[in-house]
Amino acid sequence: MTKKQRSRAIIERLEAEYPDAICSLDYREPWQLLIAVRLSAQCTDARVNIVTKDLFATYPTMESIANADIDELTDIVRPCGLGPGKARDIRAAMGILLEKYAGRIPDTMDELLALPGVGRKSANLILGDVYGQPAYVTDTHCIRITGRMGLTDGSKDPKKVEDQLRKVLPPDKSNDFCHRMVLHGRAVCTARKANCENCCCNDICSRKI
Repeated sequence: MTKKQRSRAIIERLEAEYPDAICSLDYREPWQLLIAVRLSAQCTDARVNIVTKDLFATYPTMESIANADIDELTDIVRPCGLGPGKARDIRAAMGILLEKYAGRIPDTMDELLALPGVGRKSANLILGDVYGQPAYVTDTHCIRITGRMGLTDGSKDPKKVEDQLRKVLPPDKSNDFCHRMVLHGRAVCTARKANCENCCCNDICSRKI
């Protein structure tokens, strides 16, 4: 079985196992997703969702965040860790979006990467969830599981994993696949243990072949 064949078989199994492939970060507007994914660095999505509930209640618009007092903003996002840096990035990014893009989130990788605090993981998430483009969100779950399943060579480098997945995943399935990696990584193929006996991909995973 080639990697492309395995990827398609795995996608079919995961689609049946997790029919609802959605982002685990809570947001209503694209700019809120941009902020939430910045806060998620070295923090759980569950905690981010608690913090952003208060954050967006206090600062309900891009303009209010762009003009926020940096100390007050830092205090709100501090529970996500790295509070001062994240607060500076968020406020600066909102200012750039308002000045340069009239409040619209860019729809290209290069433009997104030019925003403060935005890396490839964040950019891919925006491109996939907001604009429906092919997206390869190589977070810890995706990196771990695709390596175990034999879709990648086991590299821990997010960019290398992204490049390898681009070669084997159907582009139109890529974004949902990455969301399902998160669900599967939390429920079955955890960091502590690959619970192969409960895995819907047990017989086609490279760990078992």
